[in-house]
Amino acid sequence: MQQVDVHLTKKKAQGFVIPFGPVNLVMVKTDTGMVGCGMFDVSALDSFSFPAAKIRPATGASIETIDDLMKGVVKEANRSAMGRGIKNGMTARQALELL
Repeated sequence: MQQVDVHLTKKKAQGFVIPFGPVNLVMVKTDTGMVGCGMFDVSALDSFSFPAAKIRPATGASIETIDDLMKGVVKEANRSAMGRGIKNGMTARQALELL
């Protein structure tokens, strides 16, 4: 597992890359929510009122690194995330700035 600090405008987030068979589980979390690759069930996290967004790659077939994730685009956001202004089509970085 790899853990890295991700510097946002007003705070620092934690990024994680976990090898998971032939793919990586990739996510960045703040103190109030997270964005992650397509392996996350953001609807399930909404049942805990935890803001979360699923990110699709900007280029390529999958998200493999934190950099890939940060350049990716919100594909799905749960209600808790939408309540914070996160919308489909914004970048993962833009979404994280709202968390």
